[in-house]
Amino acid sequence: MDKEIITAIAIGIGLSASCGFRVFVPMLVASIAAKMGIFQVHEGFTWIASWPAIFCFGTATVAEILAYYVPFVDNLLDTITTPMAVGAGTLLMTSVLPIDNDMLKWITGFIVGGGTAATIQGGSVLTRLASSKFTAGTGNAVVATGEHAAAFGTSALSLFLPLIIAALVFLLVLYLLLKFGKRLFNLSKRKAATN
Repeated sequence: MDKEIITAIAIGIGLSASCGFRVFVPMLVASIAAKMGIFQVHEGFTWIASWPAIFCFGTATVAEILAYYVPFVDNLLDTITTPMAVGAGTLLMTSVLPIDNDMLKWITGFIVGGGTAATIQGGSVLTRLASSKFTAGTGNAVVATGEHAAAFGTSALSLFLPLIIAALVFLLVLYLLLKFGKRLFNLSKRKAATN
């Protein structure tokens, strides 16, 4: 496999995972990096490096970060941001893939980028839900701060250390799937047994 493809996929995975923590932070980081020439986007995605995109992503990032510090609004926001994270993860993965076939590029972006973002977002939602349950929402600010740091850190580091971040994201996704997947599977077995 070509080094360019491996690096592009690793960058896409890192940015997509960041979308699972915060939707607009990785979009803003990718937009600024593309404007500075650090992040290479392919044809059709050059708008990401435009000033209007940077302004929109910046405004949305500030609004998203502030909203996550309002107890119980953050839980409502998770309902809205979960599908948005999948879309943002798909977009960021697709924007870096050096694949000529558009259909294959978007399908790969959706499966890998959207799937990664959805898994991380699912773990984030469950963490916030547990925090709300056990602390009556008072611990959610700590969870939100950790998610903000993870979103900024993963986004920035995926541009400079893409293979390491992709490996860490892979391990995190595997952990989340094993931990929560087993619980969901056991829950569905119990429901089936009671019926």
